[in-house]
Amino acid sequence: MMKREDYEDVGPHFDIEGMLEVRRRSREAVHAIAARIEPGMREEDATRLARVVLRERGLLRGWHKIVVRFGPNTLREYGNPSAPDVVLGADDIFFIDVGPVWQRWEGDAGETFVVGHDPEMHRARAEVFALWKAVHAQWREARVSGRALYEFATREAEAMGWELNLKRMSGHRIADFPHEPKFAGTLSTADIVPSAHVWILEMHIRHRTRGFGAFYEDLMLEREVLAR
Repeated sequence: MMKREDYEDVGPHFDIEGMLEVRRRSREAVHAIAARIEPGMREEDATRLARVVLRERGLLRGWHKIVVRFGPNTLREYGNPSAPDVVLGADDIFFIDVGPVWQRWEGDAGETFVVGHDPEMHRARAEVFALWKAVHAQWREARVSGRALYEFATREAEAMGWELNLKRMSGHRIADFPHEPKFAGTLSTADIVPSAHVWILEMHIRHRTRGFGAFYEDLMLEREVLAR
């Protein structure tokens, strides 16, 4: 059985304040990118825009590729290529996932946004964040393992009427850069109670009858996360 230090090893430059700062910068970058995405834009162009925005903010290096998903591509997990030439509609949904490096620390931020007035898409955006907060609170209060957390998340998503996608989007390690963690699996397979500041908690939900999903991820923190 793996020991905690094998699940949660860090490099020589790990620093909690550095992790909090790259978290802040990553989340701000996601919102800056979203503010410049509008109906009629192609997904590929939005991905290029995201790269420009990150560069403008001094986030020149990334430890994982930029992911922007529009409409039906929001069903797809990380590593599954998007269908090409998808254009954002007037009533549509999209999410952004960036993994920038700032100085010596890895960031990771992902969030869903909606244009127009589709009520189910707005529900997806709100409820993926609500699900994330519920799972984060379960970890803070019950101190259960990563595996148990995602079992809880699956039940909660089901009760809310969503399918939770666990394929490659169910939590992962993060630390200082460069850093190759000993544990390369997902949080959903970790048999320890995760520590703060070294894990990203991810939620990717799918609509049961319509062709879209929603995504939210953030660093696990000791404090309650009250807002986006």
